[in-house]
Amino acid sequence: MDEADFKALLAPLAVSWWEADSGLGVVDSGGAAFDDRRATRRFLEALHADGGPSGASGCVPYRASFEGRTFHVHWPELGGGPGRHGSRGVAIEVVDRPDDDPYATFADLAPAAAFVRDATGRYLWANHAYAHLYGTTRDAVIGRHLADVDEAGDITRLLALDQEVLTRGRPVRHTLTYRRVDGCPGRAAGYRFPVRWGAARCIAGIYVDVTDYAQVLDQRHQAEADLQALRDHSGLLCVRLTPDGRVSEAGTVVADVLRIRLSDLIGLPADTLLARTPERSALHRVWDDLISGRRRSARTCAVLVDRDGRRRRARIHLSTVCGTTPGVSGVWAVGTHLGLPHQARPDLTAAQVRILALLAAGHSNADIAAKLRLSRQTLDYHLSRLRALLDAATRPALVARAYVLGILSPQTWPPRSATAAHPASPV
Repeated sequence: MDEADFKALLAPLAVSWWEADSGLGVVDSGGAAFDDRRATRRFLEALHADGGPSGASGCVPYRASFEGRTFHVHWPELGGGPGRHGSRGVAIEVVDRPDDDPYATFADLAPAAAFVRDATGRYLWANHAYAHLYGTTRDAVIGRHLADVDEAGDITRLLALDQEVLTRGRPVRHTLTYRRVDGCPGRAAGYRFPVRWGAARCIAGIYVDVTDYAQVLDQRHQAEADLQALRDHSGLLCVRLTPDGRVSEAGTVVADVLRIRLSDLIGLPADTLLARTPERSALHRVWDDLISGRRRSARTCAVLVDRDGRRRRARIHLSTVCGTTPGVSGVWAVGTHLGLPHQARPDLTAAQVRILALLAAGHSNADIAAKLRLSRQTLDYHLSRLRALLDAATRPALVARAYVLGILSPQTWPPRSATAAHPASPV
């Protein structure tokens, strides 16, 4: 590498090299540690006033402070100190901050992106994490202006924020947007605050890259919005239950069916929404299997009770939800095949339910009596009793009321009880 290549290599770095004659006149200089030759001259004069490294001979490292920054100076064997004839030195900036900062290495290697700029927007210091946001190195950031690093459309806004920080004299919470290395927009959140950098008042900032976190939050909010739209507009009864059986989420359809405000529904025990029927006991057994982890999903029936005491039969599809911790974190219950609302039906005997099923199938009184092995008088008694219990005056009215009250299942043929344990069983 010749001298020209060496100068080109040092030009963008935060170092300064110079060649001075015996009268401290700068013959040649370069590097980005100083803005111009006048700054280099002031630096040399400061070294001369300080006397240089005492007893310096050979290539001796020497630490010097200049305008709030710390430099590491080497004197080659040709001179031995400043002011000697033909002396040539290289001042390498190792810490671009005041000497009394005990956290220099910590700040340089911290995962949070941090920087210090002067009032004009020139970077005085930046750590590796800050440079990484822009896909470069800290040496390529330090000494450059804000306009050389950030998007052109953001310069005015960022400089105005810097001035606000200096004027107010206290930290400001801020979200920084920038262009990532892959060309996608990035986002970082943190604070800007005034600091003393040497004798000047400057602006410091520390940020954490929250791009991925913000994207995950956006996706989660979108998923929650989609789920809410599905709950509210699908027409299905959608309820999320906690492991102890309380309502944690519900759709507006559920509130409408139960004739209760959605805000009042949240937190209610699900048991208070169920009628005390055989289906309720069966549902409890299924629930125990789900919460204990023995089953992941189940289908069953339930009779819901609204605020006015009316009942509606529904098929319930249950699915467990597993969270980050072991065990079941909740259960989604989705109701389908919702029946018509009705008042609590009277308790009927198995024989009375069989009679209603045979009536619905179109059998005559003689056929019903023969199938059930009843006398005509006994059958007439049961029919009279059913007309009184169901408030129905005729055979068609008895059949209609049996379906409305949920005594007979509307999804089966031949007709059978809605609570039949087996498809082939009439009751």
